[in-house]
Amino acid sequence: MTLAMIVAIVASYLLGAIPTSFLVSRRVKGIDLRTVGSGSLGATNLYRVLGWKFAVPVGIFDALKGATPVALLGPWAGFGTTGSVLLGIVAVFGHVFSVFVSFKGGKGVATSAGVVLGLAPGAFGVTFAVWGAILTFTGYVSLASIAAALILPLAILVVQPSRRNTVFFFVGLALVVVWLHRSNIKRLLNGTEHRFRTWRVASRTSR
Repeated sequence: MTLAMIVAIVASYLLGAIPTSFLVSRRVKGIDLRTVGSGSLGATNLYRVLGWKFAVPVGIFDALKGATPVALLGPWAGFGTTGSVLLGIVAVFGHVFSVFVSFKGGKGVATSAGVVLGLAPGAFGVTFAVWGAILTFTGYVSLASIAAALILPLAILVVQPSRRNTVFFFVGLALVVVWLHRSNIKRLLNGTEHRFRTWRVASRTSR
């Protein structure tokens, strides 16, 4: 392994580990996002606290944390396609277990989406459409994220067959995303999961 490869691995983790939502919530409202809402350091929980104005750019930045290792760091360090995907997975790991906030983090959905975007934009389009449709019709971000993760390997096989050599990595990534949503799955089954479109209304009425 070359020095460039080692640098790329470390940089991918540190990039993924940037706790974007934590920094924004601390800066704007002076709160620790780990102590409110779901406790997740992701854009969805940030939306519950600060709304779209901050959640959207944070979500985009979190996606870029996954796309950059795949699209830029991998080729720069001399990694092949599968090696670049692994760099993206390292970034997802950094997001979920950030060294900067006691190894806490988000659930890796936006960062995982960035990995897919950097490698297989066609498959990303399919999974994003599935995510958007389910969110629109059900109001559940968790359900939309789980469905998008599960459809991802099939989307790669069908839409971008040139990337089929990476499909097993994305199967693993999809399973990790589902596992990170295990508490959401329990709430969905119990009928106690929050609907995304009602969160801001609830926050206003509680003031």
